[in-house]
Order: sequence, then structure tokens, then C-alpha cells
Amino acid sequence: MNEHAISSSGWRGSRDGWLEAGYRTLIENGVDAVKIMPLAKQLNLSRTSFYWFFEDREALLAALLEGWAARTTEPLVAATWHYAETQAEAMLNVIGCFLATKTFDARLEFAIRSWALQDQGVADRVKAADDTRLGALSTMMQRWGHDPVAADVRARTIYLVQIGYISMQSAEDLQTRLDRIPTYVQIYTGALPEPREIARFNAQFRDRQAS
Repeated sequence: MNEHAISSSGWRGSRDGWLEAGYRTLIENGVDAVKIMPLAKQLNLSRTSFYWFFEDREALLAALLEGWAARTTEPLVAATWHYAETQAEAMLNVIGCFLATKTFDARLEFAIRSWALQDQGVADRVKAADDTRLGALSTMMQRWGHDPVAADVRARTIYLVQIGYISMQSAEDLQTRLDRIPTYVQIYTGALPEPREIARFNAQFRDRQAS
């Protein structure tokens, strides 16, 4: 398929454009609203333009699922390996990943989990992602000296709290969330972060939010 397409009838759009329209519709209205004709109207394109880039609606949905992995699971797994001088700093790396839209797209996560309630194939993908994320967190905790059982329980505590925030669509303001982070880190790891670690994290996170 072409990334961009132009024919005698005019501009056909781009694959990324169709994907972005599908993404916006998925997070705002759910998977049932992701249909070719409404997307074409959003983009001011003909329905046939869609088929320059995707074989059918299922191909678009598959691409949206791939995009979900890139916007959530991949950055989270990477965060568990980011450089850290202390266990508390390693946990701040993970929490920072969850809090920033650029590294963990909470709205997309919610939409995919809602989709999974009506599609067993998507539910299987979500279960696999959960296992991958939990495995990465557990491995990180083991690297910091926790035995496998304790590492697994701590990983589940970290992960289920964060997914709970998303599933419940919790609306904490930024300052409230940041004020609670040192205690979360202590509960998750058994180690209270140093003031300098929290100060560095808060500055980094605010800079990330502002960018």
C-alpha cells in the first residue's frame, strides 16, 4: 500500500491520517464508531480512498492495536530498564512513564480495555500485554534484590494500582498526584525516595507535561 496517494480525482490522504482519525474515534466513541464512511467524512475524503491504505476495516483495527502496543507496553517495558542509582529512582522511572501521555497513553488503554469486553481476540491481546508488563516489573524488582515471590506481588501492586487509575478514570490534579508519589514509592519498594530524587522527578515531569 502507498503511504500517500494522489490520483486524477485528487488527494487520497495518507495511512497515518486514516490511523489518526481511527485513533481519535476509538478513544472518544469506542470501537463500534470506527467505521470507514464516518472516518472518510471526518477527513473530507471519499470512502474509496480508504482502500489505498487498508484492505478493510479489520486491517485498520489491527493497525490500531499495534499502535496501542507502541503507545503503552513498549515504553513501559523500556522504563523498567532505564538507568537508576537507587531502587526508588527506578520506581520513579516507572511511575513517570505511567503519568506522561507521551509514554503511556491512558485514554487509548481505557479504549482498548473497553473493546476487549466485547472481543475475545482483543481480550487475549490485553492479557498478553498485562503478562508482559507484569513480567517486566517483576524482573526489575528482582534486579533490586527482591525474591521472585515478593517481586511478583510488588509488581502486581504497582501495576494494578496504575491500571485502576485508568479503569476508574481517576481525575487527580497533577499536584495531588505528585504529593502522593513518595509514599507510593515507599509502599512499592520498601524504600523512601531521597528529596533530591523527588525534586528531580517533579521537575522532569512538569517539563514533560509543558512540552
